[in-house]
Amino acid sequence: MGAEGLHLGRGGRPDGPPVVFVHGAMDRGAAFLRVTRLLPDVDWWVYDRRGYGRSAAGEPVDIEGHVADLLAVLERVASEREEPAVVAGHSLGGTIALAAAHRRPDLVAAVVAYESPLSWTDWWPRRGPGTGPLEEDEPAVAAERFMRRVAGAEVWASLPEATRQRRREEGAALVAELSTVRRSAPFVPVEISVPTTISRGADADEYRRRAGAVLSEQIPGAELVLLEGAGHGAHTSHPEDFAALVRRGLERAHEARPASRPAL
Repeated sequence: MGAEGLHLGRGGRPDGPPVVFVHGAMDRGAAFLRVTRLLPDVDWWVYDRRGYGRSAAGEPVDIEGHVADLLAVLERVASEREEPAVVAGHSLGGTIALAAAHRRPDLVAAVVAYESPLSWTDWWPRRGPGTGPLEEDEPAVAAERFMRRVAGAEVWASLPEATRQRRREEGAALVAELSTVRRSAPFVPVEISVPTTISRGADADEYRRRAGAVLSEQIPGAELVLLEGAGHGAHTSHPEDFAALVRRGLERAHEARPASRPAL
């Protein structure tokens, strides 16, 4: 177990540049392993966010709790490596990464955020994983509907019942984080000062397209990178492209360091 009771994994080259991966809703750190295999020269860290996978014990936390957890992980990385880490987040994990960079830029060398939602805006769809608002779903129902919508009904049906039950039990975490991130913005884009790469798949829906445009326009110095042929799950379907995004984040962190990003 790692920082703040989270299940934390580490691999790659211990003296390589540190990279922390943050997964999205109803996911886990292991989803990034296809990407990390392509980054053998970096010191990579993955963790299961509170309420998911091997960090499922305890009460679910809201979006601020997830930001606090990431900052605890980053503090541990900084204490061991004496330098800030690049943070790569998928979906809601990217939102959490941006919020951490806003609060503690000293711990974040650069951010890579892939298809991060802007759930608190008035134009983001207000539907939950089912047909109505998220708050109207029971947690187990919300989790199953989310999995059916994201993974597909056939994939869900193919899972062993024990696995499906574990995912339903993660519904409390899903409801807690998604319902709270709707209420207010966890970061202010124009106040983010670290190098930022915003990315989305070429097959993204209209909301993720708009979110990518807003973030890349409002975060100072941010760039927008499109992944051709990729959908929302690019970290698993297009690991080579996602690894290239991480390397771009490392490049931008290195470029920024001489002027404004000394090691801790």
